[in-house]
Amino acid sequence: MIKAITIIAAALFLAQPVAAGAASADPDRRSERVHFARGMASTVIKGQIRGYRYVDYQVRAGAGQALSIEMQTSNAASYFNILPPDSADVAMFNGSLAGNRFSGVLPADGDYSIRVYLMRSAARRNESARYALSIGVSGQALAATLAAEDALIPGTPFNASAKVACTVPFAPKVKECDAFVIRRGFDGTATVEVRWGEGMKRRILFVRHEVVGADSPETLDFERRSDFTIVRFGSEERFEIPEALLTGG
Repeated sequence: MIKAITIIAAALFLAQPVAAGAASADPDRRSERVHFARGMASTVIKGQIRGYRYVDYQVRAGAGQALSIEMQTSNAASYFNILPPDSADVAMFNGSLAGNRFSGVLPADGDYSIRVYLMRSAARRNESARYALSIGVSGQALAATLAAEDALIPGTPFNASAKVACTVPFAPKVKECDAFVIRRGFDGTATVEVRWGEGMKRRILFVRHEVVGADSPETLDFERRSDFTIVRFGSEERFEIPEALLTGG
């Protein structure tokens, strides 16, 4: 039986406020760490941007937690994107296409960047926007298994790796991808990171063999077939994740 989940997201690079290159080196970028008051799981941040300047709000969260964001803005050309951990430009959510509201389960541990920006047409006119950004993180993170219970690949946070059959965009010759797993129990709960090409990756969260989250901008379908789970993102990505990678069995 095929099960479908809509990952609330949009496009990879569309409407990104910066060109290729490390965002940290961009003089128009400002970065701020989001802190929650003691005992609170949400906060509201107010700010202003003008022209090509943009802000990355860094939120630390764990796999399995739910992230919710809503932005109110004075300028209809102002939006936010969400970038997964270790991403400089590739967004898992694009507000200019999906609207200024997001709610979803996070697939991996790390810093998620909430990037507030003006569309290029508005930036060229040196427009400004005042905004209020509501950010919440809820639920318990899914802890990784202890190294004493499930050995790690030396020098990495991963418990195991495998070659998996795959189909990926813009690389028709790629038939096999490298997959790594962080197990979060022995019941099929794990984060699988699939890699291909030059730095491209996809992180997928399984909870008891069910796919519950990913950092893809596409609609997700998955189905169980014998000892594999077939995971599809839109029409261009397909991965065959072996059961043994999830459970170690």
